[in-house]
Amino acid sequence: MPTRRQCANAIRALAMDAVEKARSGHPGAPLGMADMAEALWRHGFRHNPANPLWFNRDRFILSNGHASMLLYALLHLTGYDLPMEEIRNFRQWGAKTAGHPEYEPHLGIEMTTGPLGQGISSAVGLALAESMLAAQFNTPEHKVVDHNTYVFVGDGCLMEGVSHEACSLAGTWGLGKLIVMYDSNGISIDGKIDAWFDEDVAARYRAYNWQVIGPVDGHDATALDKALAEAKADQSRPSLIICQTHIGFGSPKADSASSHGSPLGEGGVTATRDALGWHEAPFTIPQDIYTAWNAHHAGKAAEAAWSRLFDAYAKAHPEQAAELTRRMQGKLPDNWSEIAAGALQDAVSKGENTATRVASKNTLEYLVPRLPELAGGSADLTGSVGTLTSSSVHMDIKEHKGNYISYGVREFGMSAIMNGLALHGGFIPYAGTFLAFADQAKNALRLAAIMGIRVIWVLTHDSIGVGEDGPTHQPVEQLGMLRLMPNFHLWRPCDTVETAVAWISALEDVHTPSGLSLSRQNLPFCQRSQEQVAAIARGGYVLRDCEGTPEIIIMATGSEVGLALETADQLTASGRKARVVSMPCAEIFDAQSAEYKESVLPGTVRARLAIEAAAADWWSKYVGLDGAVIGMERFGASAPGNVVFERLGFTVTNALEKAHALMGKN
Repeated sequence: MPTRRQCANAIRALAMDAVEKARSGHPGAPLGMADMAEALWRHGFRHNPANPLWFNRDRFILSNGHASMLLYALLHLTGYDLPMEEIRNFRQWGAKTAGHPEYEPHLGIEMTTGPLGQGISSAVGLALAESMLAAQFNTPEHKVVDHNTYVFVGDGCLMEGVSHEACSLAGTWGLGKLIVMYDSNGISIDGKIDAWFDEDVAARYRAYNWQVIGPVDGHDATALDKALAEAKADQSRPSLIICQTHIGFGSPKADSASSHGSPLGEGGVTATRDALGWHEAPFTIPQDIYTAWNAHHAGKAAEAAWSRLFDAYAKAHPEQAAELTRRMQGKLPDNWSEIAAGALQDAVSKGENTATRVASKNTLEYLVPRLPELAGGSADLTGSVGTLTSSSVHMDIKEHKGNYISYGVREFGMSAIMNGLALHGGFIPYAGTFLAFADQAKNALRLAAIMGIRVIWVLTHDSIGVGEDGPTHQPVEQLGMLRLMPNFHLWRPCDTVETAVAWISALEDVHTPSGLSLSRQNLPFCQRSQEQVAAIARGGYVLRDCEGTPEIIIMATGSEVGLALETADQLTASGRKARVVSMPCAEIFDAQSAEYKESVLPGTVRARLAIEAAAADWWSKYVGLDGAVIGMERFGASAPGNVVFERLGFTVTNALEKAHALMGKN
């Protein structure tokens, strides 16, 4: 039977070999954290490699994602579908072993990590989801939701501001099943961290209301076992285990930044093998070590025991069991088509002239009581963004019952936690802040898009229409920033009906996060035919047309659609032919067939005018070289919203002048 150190050395060997073969990667952290990984994954981590999607599994997040070979080695050794050939192809095109872990739940990779601090922050969301589901579905006899969330972090993760935001909330919420193992090696890329990270981390986490264990020797199996047992014993608060380790353990580059992000070199690998007493050929693991690591038997037994518990639960509480199963599968209710139709009809029938942030709240009033998986919230702007409904219940921070979360002024932390809620399953998270503050949350939105998870951001106060609050609160470049992000749907609806369609689409887009850009100021309701209402879901459509071929196409979104319609009315009154196209979601429009796009924006019409109170350059792909844009070329100003619009050229007079000039050129 191999020793525990030999089992840990198998991780080190695979990490060294893969990085060396790829000629790139980060060997230092896997070498340093291997004993921590052995203590967790071989002694208490509950999972089933034969069924990575078993929903009561423990979750593991490698927050310091540059140590990816640690995770790949663990998955390979414990029996996931990650053969040695994938380890050999580390960092190569098409390999499952990317440079940083990429979300693949079927493989056992719980989230994409790499941007430091986000792994631990999203893990807070994972742990919160477990606790909220347990509060809703468990009974005294049947604890069918009962698992831990484990996180490995490094010094860099704890330097990042987002980790402060999320960990503060984790302590406030008392997430006792969140256990973080901190690889405290005192080294980052620039060298020894004393000059830039000398704070008392233990004191900080105690102030967050965490249980802090250690420092312990991160290479001592007995000390690690004891620390993990202590962490699991206290379920009233999250735990931080401070593990003092040596980066690059066993290598000539140990305890130095040089081991962080480059191969050890042939000589370094040989020396490390000698120091570890590991004399196998590259990419070779002895059978007795494979046997010691294999988790199939224990995983099968753990899931079977849970399945028996769930079967008893289903007999006693069939409706709850069916609902929990549905939600964990990410499916909308069986009557979703009726719910969606009702929400849309509600918006159509009211026909209100109102701000789209209010229209959004009205749609949520309809959806929230019918979709128990919706978990709402805001970053301390609930009254302004309209995310709280009459059916919303503020989450009790002790019992974790409720469906509405107050995140405080933590846009980045909020967004990362929302990602964790979605990754865990059982919830569709949505939350609100001002569009201008999407900057603070941007990297979490980007990770959601990379992972392809269903998260919905309510982004209000979306233009210079904010008025007196001025340039700091008036978004200009944010719409373009979000539209440039692959696999992200940005909706900017113009009225109640487009807002309802935006919500329906966002809920149906299982693998695409969405943002709703919503106005503070009231906007006019637009009359439409049934065909036009149906066309909204295609992202762009003809809202107002003319007889015959149009002389000019006027495109707009959100609050500027009304201006486009007024301009078209005046052009029509003067005998000109104008078409108005509303483009609430350009990403969805761009995905339509060439025939449909041509029917909306015929190539023969070269006179095109776009109107949007945002950065103008983005519209060039639609207006072409012969078109024009009334947009923002500067930041906004502090004044009443209607004054700012007028001073910056968002007027019928200016639009008519540009339209006539365009028609005169073509």
